[in-house]
Amino acid sequence: MVRRIVVALGGNAILTDDPSAQAQEKALETTAEQLIPLIRNNDVEMVVTHGNGPQVGNLLLQQLAANSPKNPAMPLDTAVAMTQGQIGFWMGQAFTRALIKNEMERVPVISVVTRTVVDANDAAFEKPTKPIGPFYDEAGVTEMKAQYPDWIFVEDSGRGYRRVVPSPKPTRIVEAEAIKPLISSSVLVTVSGGGGIPVVETSDGYEGVEAVIDKDFSAAKVAELVEADDLLILTAVDNVFVNFNKENQKKLETVTVKEMQTYIQEGQFAAGSMLPKVQAAMEFVARTGRPATITSLENLEDFLNNDSGTKIIP
Repeated sequence: MVRRIVVALGGNAILTDDPSAQAQEKALETTAEQLIPLIRNNDVEMVVTHGNGPQVGNLLLQQLAANSPKNPAMPLDTAVAMTQGQIGFWMGQAFTRALIKNEMERVPVISVVTRTVVDANDAAFEKPTKPIGPFYDEAGVTEMKAQYPDWIFVEDSGRGYRRVVPSPKPTRIVEAEAIKPLISSSVLVTVSGGGGIPVVETSDGYEGVEAVIDKDFSAAKVAELVEADDLLILTAVDNVFVNFNKENQKKLETVTVKEMQTYIQEGQFAAGSMLPKVQAAMEFVARTGRPATITSLENLEDFLNNDSGTKIIP
């Protein structure tokens, strides 16, 4: 029986300390190689989603640096679309090279430009929370605030300051029905890059909005709509922990949604780090009754063989 898995890649799968295109392409080649166990498995249909927070933030800075009446900077929704295409191209290249390197059949690799519907009245538009772009120290953030007084910055997980923008919850993936037959045809599909291009539904169709959607919540919605058997959220650690980095830290293996909710109420997961991954996984499990796993790329073979990682169940 074929197992359909939606894989959500974290930012560490794309961005290194070097933000150049060459370095990011190289990082994705490593990521594609690590995903080969999934691709090689004839009993798995894989759909990939990815983040774009660093890339869209950097692109906006490039746009503003060259902004002029004859060359105006693009709005945030268009920047999301631009980085979605950019990373989708890199991923197509990386997966093709990985298939050749491993002497595997060169299946079609497709990146679908994906629109994600959000609610125009989502409270997130009033309270920006999604970090984008580079980290700044205190001197750097002071300089940026002077240049862009309307921008909002927050301290991000002890690593410095980042700009934050609205991050509404996804309600629907416009292209979901078009994606299903691609998956069934054994095409390696990348969708909903950067959470998808944020749009609101209007009487005339759809209108882009200034926001960046969290890729984990978008991945959960994609997994629900394409009827995935598993949602696999890949991050920097093999498991989710409670009491993380303390003497009494505990590795979570198989846990229920109810147990996870208790841990959230205890404040166990960092808001800018593990919390959205856990919440997105819980939403998928609650809506579908199917499992979601949080683990690392390095643990992928163990996940396939032993269901290792942190597995959330109903």
